Amino acid sequence: MFIVMIASECAPVAKVGGLGDVVYGLARELEIRGHAVEIVLPKYDCLRYEHIWNLHPVFEDLWVPWGGGQVRCTVWFGFVHGRKCFFVDPHSDELFFNRGTFYGCDDEHVRFAFFSRAALEFLHRSGKRPDVIHTHDWQTGLVAPLLFELYQPLGMPDQRVCHTIHNFKHQGAAGPEILWASGLGRPDHFLSPDRMGDDWHTGVVNFTKAAIVFANFVTTVSPRHAWEARHTDQGFGLGHALARFHHKFGGILNGLDYDVWNPETDPHIPAHYTVEAFGRKALDTRALRERLWLRESDGPIVAYVGRLDPQKGLHLVKHALDHALSNGGQFVLLGSSPEPGIDADFRRLKAFLNDNPDCHLELGFDESLAHLIYAGSDLVVVPSLFEPCGLPQMIALRYGAVPVVRGVGGLRDTVFDRDWSDVPEYERNGFVFEHADFPGLESALDRAFALWRDDREAFQRLACTGMRYDYSWKEPGQHYLNVYEFIRHR
Repeated sequence: MFIVMIASECAPVAKVGGLGDVVYGLARELEIRGHAVEIVLPKYDCLRYEHIWNLHPVFEDLWVPWGGGQVRCTVWFGFVHGRKCFFVDPHSDELFFNRGTFYGCDDEHVRFAFFSRAALEFLHRSGKRPDVIHTHDWQTGLVAPLLFELYQPLGMPDQRVCHTIHNFKHQGAAGPEILWASGLGRPDHFLSPDRMGDDWHTGVVNFTKAAIVFANFVTTVSPRHAWEARHTDQGFGLGHALARFHHKFGGILNGLDYDVWNPETDPHIPAHYTVEAFGRKALDTRALRERLWLRESDGPIVAYVGRLDPQKGLHLVKHALDHALSNGGQFVLLGSSPEPGIDADFRRLKAFLNDNPDCHLELGFDESLAHLIYAGSDLVVVPSLFEPCGLPQMIALRYGAVPVVRGVGGLRDTVFDRDWSDVPEYERNGFVFEHADFPGLESALDRAFALWRDDREAFQRLACTGMRYDYSWKEPGQHYLNVYEFIRHR
């Protein structure tokens, strides 16, 4: 099968969050299974070019219809750690992707609507006819309507679209002018609530809804979150559209790249270990304490690694810190926020705790330190308000750090409470709390600390159970292939 992924991110060359990891990891898994996969990305000026091999232009004059005229683009090709990637480089005064950032611009909807049109124009002009075009998140939500309304009559009648929604909170919105600019036109037609019109704002094009309506199949990144998006407020207004198209909507749990996250071979940690040699994890704990100037302690190290975003339950992160320190534990945080208020808040907290020998806050992103934190910590807290999938809890399990999570989205699909889960005892792998409040979090942490304090062997068995789980791309890859086969024959 020939699959083309159109996305705004691909790790590690263009990575802001989990989207980039998914695009890379899924593409790699599909290739391992013998399928041809190509990825189309914007050519940002802030790409990590050191991760691209043999970058060179392959299509010099791609004239993309836009705004009643045309924009000339160059398409470049290069390998990103073995993945075949094409990069769209517009030569426009608007400098769509030459702004020193991936996201955060006022005209975000224009940038990515143009990218969607340019990606399809490239497939059309270059003669590429994939079996499936897999698009990701709102940034490529217009690909499906553009394909079926404009390119199908031009010689692309057999292509099918699978669209994955990674975050329902960010849906993409624009006025009717985006329809004229992209070449779709007919705002009276497309702004209908039955098509791309936002259900809550008259005259607004909703990019994610466009994908839900026009794509052949729509997925989100965990089965639990698919249910939440349809039946709770976590669909952020799209529940009605998902209900209408429930026959082509489902959840597929993200995978984790086990070549990157593997305590047996990880180049970022000083001591490698397995379930059979779990005792060697203590060497990484010691290395983590030395690196972050933490004192030697018999208490567990509790860690938080991730974006400092309100979605992540930041009030609970800070409470986990206080509760861990108050109960003889230590706390490590690695994360950053682009929001000035949140950044300032955590910098004040860091300054206040600067001399505490049981706590360290690292405000930024450090790939090497992230690996060492997972390897050296005993507990990893993920108290998200909503979590479509979540990778931290999967990484924690892989490294034998017991996750303490809120029972929501993908966290519920991957972590099973040691004391209360419906799964058999030998499958339980962490601690789960239900409500996004201090008592719920404290209950889970108290149970984890009690097990650590009273039965260290049982705590280690719980950690080893987590290490035995397989959350690689193996199973999700097969699920996506099943979706591809389903839509190819519809």
